[in-house]
Parts: sequence; C-alpha cells; structure tokens
Amino acid sequence: MLYWSLKTLFSEPVRLIVSALAVSVSFLLVVFFSAVFEGESDKMVIYLEKMQADVWVMQKGVSNMHMASSMLWDWKADKIAKLPFVKEVSSILYFNGPVKIGGKDWFSYIIGIKPQYQRAGPWKIAKGKRIPGVGEVVIPEVISQLSGVQIGDEITLVDRPLRVIGLSRDTFSMASSVVFVSHEDLGELVKGRDQYSYIMVYANPGISSQDLIKHIKNEVDKVNALSSEDFINSDRTLAMQMGAEIISMMTIIGTLLATLIVAFTAYSLINHKQQELAVAKALGFSDGKIYIASLFQSVVITAIGLVLSIVLAYTILSWLPTVIPQVNLVVRPHQFISIASIALPIAVFASFAAVRTVIKVDPMTVFKG
Repeated sequence: MLYWSLKTLFSEPVRLIVSALAVSVSFLLVVFFSAVFEGESDKMVIYLEKMQADVWVMQKGVSNMHMASSMLWDWKADKIAKLPFVKEVSSILYFNGPVKIGGKDWFSYIIGIKPQYQRAGPWKIAKGKRIPGVGEVVIPEVISQLSGVQIGDEITLVDRPLRVIGLSRDTFSMASSVVFVSHEDLGELVKGRDQYSYIMVYANPGISSQDLIKHIKNEVDKVNALSSEDFINSDRTLAMQMGAEIISMMTIIGTLLATLIVAFTAYSLINHKQQELAVAKALGFSDGKIYIASLFQSVVITAIGLVLSIVLAYTILSWLPTVIPQVNLVVRPHQFISIASIALPIAVFASFAAVRTVIKVDPMTVFKG
C-alpha cells in the first residue's frame, strides 16, 4: 500500500510540485517574520556583544542599556581602573534618542567616546575615520545609503550640527542604530561632561567575572556591576519585549495561514485520490492500511514543502539584506523545528478527515455505473 502511495503521488508531478510549493511558501512566510524578529533582537545588543567586556558597571538601580539612563562620575572609572584585578577600562557616555539625518529622525543609541577609549568605538568602518572628534559623528553605512548623507555632510543631534567623518558597518537596526559622537559634544547636550554612563571593565587573566563584580561593589559606592552575559541577556529581554507584541501577532497570522494551506493541501490531495482509495478498499485493503497510505502521502508532501522552505530560506532570505540593507534577518534551525511540530500534526488531521469520507463509502459503489 505504501508503494501505491508513492507511485500515485509521483504520477502527477505538476500537482506534487504545486502542492509542495504552496506548503513551502506558507512556511517561508512564518520563517520570515521570525527571522526579522531574531535579526532585530540581535542587532539591539550588538554593541554590547562587540565590546567583549568582562563586566559592565553602571548607576545603581540600572541593569540594562536599552531605553535606560545611567550616570556615573568620571572619578569612579579612574578608581575602577586602579583596582588590582582590573586590566583595562573603557568608558562611554550614552543617550538614546532621535538623530536627524537627511531630514529624517533616526532613533539611535548615541555613544559618546573619548580618544583614550577607542575600544568603545565602531568595530567595522566602511569609509572614513573611526573615532569622532568634537563636532564630528560616525553614522551607520546603511543610514547613509538610505538618506543620501555622505562623509562631509552635516547631521543634527538635538540642536547641535555635527559633520559626518565616518560610516560604520554592522551598526544599523530598524529599531535603533548606533551613532558615535565625541564625549564632549554629548556631555554638553546631557549636562554630563564629567560623567560616564557605562564603564566596561576588562579583567586580568585568571580573574572570574563574579570575583571582579564583588571587588568593584566593595570598593566603589552606588554602582551596579553585571557580567557581560547577564547584562546582554537583560538588555535583549527588554528589547524583545518592546517589539514582541507586533512581531508575535504577525507570526501568529503567518502560522495560521500556513496551517490553513497545509490542511487544505493535505485534504485536497486525499480527496483527489478518493476513487482510487475506494477501489483499494473494494479490493480488500483494510481501513488501517488505507489510513496509513493516505497519511503517508500527506506527510511526504509536507516534508517536501518543509525541505523546500529550508532551501528557500537559506538562499532568498540570506540574499535579501544585500538588496534591502535595512532588513536584518537571522535564520536558525529552531524556526523550522517549530513549524514542523505544528504542520505535520495538521497534515495528519486533515488527511484523517478526508479519508474518513472514503472509509464510509460502500466499496461496491465504485464498480457501478
């Protein structure tokens, strides 16, 4: 009976291809929404990841960077730098808000850096200089492409004009990009020229993050210290929560659509083979074998659609950001596992419903007429 299932399934290649493509495209839609969500979530914390600090120090009561405000006196960075377990520190002033570039407001992470803390600057430069001086700014290359603003042009931070001196790579997000300015410029705007927002601490070899955190908290008052892993996880969680409702709704809609397509495809497939299944029943095949053969066909179609969606996702979705650079997509295996866990049971259920109508038919009626 399984041989019959495969033979009849591949006897109509056009129907097979169309059915598998319909299923794969519906899966691809769900993966696209999930890839956008994960891509944006990764970009929201990319600055924290690229800094590779062992410990992040911030104002007491603060535990993240996204949509947060933290201010520390600069002497605290100097004090931390002199602690026995500390190899190096790198400090930044931070502000999140809109930056007017090319006549449009771009919500950004604005990082104010001093020349001695070059480690806190952009990790990839597409063009121009890496570290901004007074009156200068480094903006994401993607924003430059979208806005037409180039090196030498001016942008506006609050009410302060700044000249673009560099274009950074890997710093753009639809929700929040990373813009680099001088500590002096940002300090004047936020009235914090003698302050930092976050201090990145790099430990001596053999010193654990937890030991370093304990030492910092014992020696420096009114600060919070977190390991890089904890700080990134805290920031990622908050960032995902802020955009999760919209993306989750889009993913649910896409999943429902994919479910309907899978169910319709499976039901139509079995319904199209109704007469052949009735003949099989008339020839003495048991109800159980007919069920198994039908379910086997539906599972094969769904599996082919899943494989096609994987191929399309890792080709089309991986290629898409090169054409639309503002879209950040991350395709991961678990996205397909989630789809398969929903699609396969739906295909089985739809096939089961279709086969039931065949099982109820009197086998002898197929020979009448």
